[in-house]
Amino acid sequence: MVYVRHFNGTIAYFAVMLLSHATTDFLSALATERAASPHTITAYRIALEQFHRYMMEAWGSEPAVEDVAEADIRPFLGWLHDAGLAKRSLRMKLAAVKSLFTHLVRSGVLTRNPASLVATPRAEKKLPSFLREGEAEALISAFDMTTPQGLRDRALCELLYGSGLRISEALQLNLGDIDMRGRSVKVLGKRNKERIVPVTQVAIDAICEYSTQRIALGPIDESRALFLGDRGRRLTAASAYRIVRRLLSGVTEASRKGPHMLRHSFATHLLDNGADLTAVSDMLGHASLSTTQVYTHVSVERLKDAYRKAHPKAQA
Repeated sequence: MVYVRHFNGTIAYFAVMLLSHATTDFLSALATERAASPHTITAYRIALEQFHRYMMEAWGSEPAVEDVAEADIRPFLGWLHDAGLAKRSLRMKLAAVKSLFTHLVRSGVLTRNPASLVATPRAEKKLPSFLREGEAEALISAFDMTTPQGLRDRALCELLYGSGLRISEALQLNLGDIDMRGRSVKVLGKRNKERIVPVTQVAIDAICEYSTQRIALGPIDESRALFLGDRGRRLTAASAYRIVRRLLSGVTEASRKGPHMLRHSFATHLLDNGADLTAVSDMLGHASLSTTQVYTHVSVERLKDAYRKAHPKAQA
């Protein structure tokens, strides 16, 4: 069989194109026509070599690209999964195969893309890191209460953990934004969506104590900022991340430490103690309940872990 391919205004004639030849042609086009990065080319080359190896095992011989069907590509993902690859890797391998066949269609070698209907595996959702309740209590003793910086750090952490704010939301707060009597704060979240969140009395006490020493940080041009850095300007997200990470390193062995861990802990502890999912979602400022449901998964996993450790028949 003969294929006709249009390339830069010229017509070239190919005999039946084998998968290996198609792969070589595609990788060459990636480098010359699409100016792909060396990293992408290497990743795609490895993926397509694996696809070629799989097809050789499945067919017993090398197929022509026109003979490859959707039913041949879908089991490739199972073959990779059996080899121990994670979903993230499966997504990239399939993307390489899809790009190969898209290239063959655009080049006129094929009239249809057999990979187009193969569903891409969903990305794995990592369960969020969170403090156990004992670790949250231990965090209280991690602050140096004799310095303005220590008082600031405690006030910030109490607000993040007590109200579940994003670090960006906390750092944009100005003096007077927190309703001390009503024990609440209005924050501007993603997509400029405002919400009102409760503030714990502990956080209010910490903020009041910090406020008496805030002047020692030497407010400069952003004197309205609630949380100041050591040079008197509004505390930056990078500085806040370093502060919280350092403090958390002393109380937890979790790998992912940072301000968001306190937000995760806020949600997890509320749900563990019976809070309504919709209410937690509203306080977090999530656009949908599905985003908040990851914290119910955390609670279920903790329940299963407790069951496995405590129930005498759990390992049976």
